[in-house]
Amino acid sequence: MSSFAVPHSSSSTSRLSKRKRQLEEDENNSDGPDDQPTSRDASDEDNTDTLFPAASTSLSLSKEEIMPTAKRQRHLGAFVSSTSEEESDANAVVALPDGIEEQYGFKINPPPIGRPVRIYCDGIYDLFHFGHSKALEQAKKAFPNVYLLVGVCNDTETHKRKGKTVMTDLERYEAVRHCKWVDEVVPDAPWFVDQEFLDSHQIDYVAHDAEPYQSKESGDVYAFVKDQGRFFPTERTDGISTSDLITRIVRDYDAYLRRNLERGVTAKELNISFLKERKIKTKKSIQDLRKTIKTAINDTMLLWEDKSHEFIRGFSGVFGAEDVVDKLWKYRNRNKLMSDNSVDSSRASSRIQSEDEDEDGNE
Repeated sequence: MSSFAVPHSSSSTSRLSKRKRQLEEDENNSDGPDDQPTSRDASDEDNTDTLFPAASTSLSLSKEEIMPTAKRQRHLGAFVSSTSEEESDANAVVALPDGIEEQYGFKINPPPIGRPVRIYCDGIYDLFHFGHSKALEQAKKAFPNVYLLVGVCNDTETHKRKGKTVMTDLERYEAVRHCKWVDEVVPDAPWFVDQEFLDSHQIDYVAHDAEPYQSKESGDVYAFVKDQGRFFPTERTDGISTSDLITRIVRDYDAYLRRNLERGVTAKELNISFLKERKIKTKKSIQDLRKTIKTAINDTMLLWEDKSHEFIRGFSGVFGAEDVVDKLWKYRNRNKLMSDNSVDSSRASSRIQSEDEDEDGNE
């Protein structure tokens, strides 16, 4: 048995040492490039380029291929749709509204193609109201793609030619600037549009209502652009204007004075005298007292009517005639109601007639 023990031990040792060397070689091989980290920071990309240049080149070339197909289609779809919309806007047929030249009786140049149509509106725009907005809306919607410029005259020019305004020029600039149809406000706008102004702002059309706008110097301040075919007509909105708003205030002057005095505005701020202030307040007190007395009288009369109705009904009940009294009472109340309505309508008609007569006298 001992003769076989030594060879067996020697062979086992050799196998163990061989296995150990193999494990060491495996450990050394495991420290190679295959086990490097796979993060995408700059240092790792440099190492990858150095060790595997061919693989790096293929990755950079196939970046779009790595992107998911659905995502790439969404990107391409958005690009294609935006491009098609731009091309359709550029290639859209832009033309004047049908029959507009025959309707207004003057020539209008065809609009430019391939760019926004630059339209210019001008005015004072005092007490900016929906009539102004609708005129600007017409100009903005005249063609599919319009850049709308709005010129607002300053106080100096306006007060000299048209009279005092309620709003200052800075207030009027801001009022127009906040209209959603306006792309650009031109402050200190000239009263007359000339060729230099048209060229400096690259204006294709000047938009305004077609009625001649007279001044001291000309029968129509827009005659120049009409002759060039660069005038685009818009329609006025009936029933609303700055003059109409001011007329309403002046017509009910005392009512608005009383309104502001009740809200704490002083007589000095309203530019009225002390006597005028006392007169307005006294008039208001008399009206309130008259209304109170009238209400008290009406309440008393209704109370006595109810009591008299109860007394008469109780007396007629002795003879069994309650139903007859009730019918007579209902008939009386119905006739009274009809007469009250007729009186109110006659008063309203007489008031309207007197106002019309006053307006005719003022004219």
